[in-house]
Parts: sequence; structure tokens; C-alpha cells
Amino acid sequence: MSKMSTERARIALSGPTMGTGWSALFFAEPDFDPAPIRAALQAAVDEVDGQMSTWNAGSDLMRLNAAPVGEWLVVPAQLNAVLRLGLEIGRASGGAFDIGMGDAVTAWGFGPGNTAPDRIRASMKNPRCPAYEILEMDDARVRKAAPVALDLNGIAKGYGVDRLAEILRDHGIADALVGIDGEMRAMGLRPDGAAWAIAVEAPDAERRTPHSILALQDAAVATSGDYRHWVEVQGRRLSHTMDPRRGAPLIASPASVTVVARSCAEADGWATALMVLGPERGAALARRTGLDALFLLRDAGSSTRSVGVGRLFAEEPAAFAPAGEG
Repeated sequence: MSKMSTERARIALSGPTMGTGWSALFFAEPDFDPAPIRAALQAAVDEVDGQMSTWNAGSDLMRLNAAPVGEWLVVPAQLNAVLRLGLEIGRASGGAFDIGMGDAVTAWGFGPGNTAPDRIRASMKNPRCPAYEILEMDDARVRKAAPVALDLNGIAKGYGVDRLAEILRDHGIADALVGIDGEMRAMGLRPDGAAWAIAVEAPDAERRTPHSILALQDAAVATSGDYRHWVEVQGRRLSHTMDPRRGAPLIASPASVTVVARSCAEADGWATALMVLGPERGAALARRTGLDALFLLRDAGSSTRSVGVGRLFAEEPAAFAPAGEG
């Protein structure tokens, strides 16, 4: 049998979702037809977007936002699961991750519509309760104990990545790399037996360059940063990450936080929580909860230093190396 007949073909699939794009990379037999899997992957992320988008007034999340206080609403199982995880991370982080920040996100121009000064003032002035104190849930239903605007942008992309991985597994593919807008999940290994190499981006708003490289197997990674999405107020760039204590964008934060976890939804939510908490409180919480996290911090000038927490970043240099090394 010739070498060519036994080589596996590289299959790279992609499509639009959540205002950005999804991707899937795996290897298969040369005669493999990727069309059915591509359709299934697109359908999966379309379903997530249809349930959890704040840009679609007809989404299940927006139906929940519009529901009267105290009224039970049946929600799809996927939305139920993401809401539950969001509340769990919110509670575990002391409210640093809060899915009830939709009013602030919209007011500052990070959702549908433009920046609205009157709504900014309201979001900063009104007393806030964390979503985990407002939402009540059972197996299929949700109700609000007080008015709240839910926003899942800090976790929905990660969950979408997990759905991509589930679809590939359902089709018998155990080794792959899937992602949405930089949130990635590594399944198994590459054909040569090596782990999947994933770049941690340098916090540079002007260009995309790797800060370091992760070698991942059966794990997910997500990064929250201040350098891709922002608004400019009085000549100052403010990150899209909201400070739940203020109802406004973070004023001081790490340049970025990268978290490696079992699922991409967990990594996504925790990256936001640690971004809000900052390098000291965030690193302390990561240690207590056993998280693998990398904080990139800006020093004077343009230099960047890193603080690693957890086994992956602190104790296994072979799995994590500065770009250009290892």
C-alpha cells in the first residue's frame, strides 16, 4: 500500500457565528466528506446564538429579560445550563463574574445600539445585586426576583466551543481543535501524537502576535483582555469588561487573563472573573480554586510581565513556553 493511501487529510472547517467566526481542525481519511459535519457544526453554533444572543430580540435570553419579575419562564436546556454555570462562577468569584450586567453593557455601547449617557448614569447610580441573588431556577424554568438585564457574552462563546467539540464527538472524531474568536478547545492529540499548540496572544491593540504557546490535550482555553474591544472616553480607552461593583468598564485591570479549564465555558467565565478581580485577588482565588491562569500585566512603557498560577503555568514549562522558545 502506498504512503499516499494511508495519509490522513487535514480538514479545516469554519463559518460565521456571534459576530465573529468558528473553526474546526481535524484529520480524516482522504475520501472523507466534510459537508455533513460542517452543516452540523454550523447548526450547533446557530442554536447557541439563537438562544443566548442579546443582539436578537427574539432570542430565548431576551425573552427572559422581557419576562415580568416573579413569572416562571421555561427555557431551553442549553440556556438553562449556561445560566447555571454563570451563576456558579458568579457565586464562587464573589460577584466578579456577573451575568446581570446587560444594562451596563448596552449603556456603554458594547451591545446593540450606541453609547447612551443617560443609561450610563443609571447603570452606575442604581443599586446592584448579583445575578445569583436574583435568579431562581429549577430543571427547566427560570424566574427573576427583581429587574435584571442578563448578558451572556462572557460565557456564551466558550459554551459554543464546547458544542462544537460535542458535535465532532457525536460524529466519531476524538482528536480535533475547535474555536470561536480565540476561545479554543483541544480534543485528544494531533496525528503525530503531539499536543495541540495554541498561542496566547500578546496584549497589543495594533497587531496580533503570540506572547506564548500552550500545548494542550483534552482541555480548553479562553482569554479576557483589554486590547480588542473598548470605548474611548475623554481620550482614555475603557475595556468592554464590566466592573459589577460600579456598573461601568474596568478602570484598572490586567492587560489580559488566560484560563485553562476542562470546558471552554468554564475557562471563558473564569477569565472574565479573574480580569475583574485583578492580579492579586484574582491570583489568590485561582490558587484556592485550583485554576490554571496566566495574568499579563503592563509595566511602565510598553513592557509586559506575566504572573502564572496553577500546575500548567507554574510547574510544567514543557506545556507552556514564551513564543519562540520550546
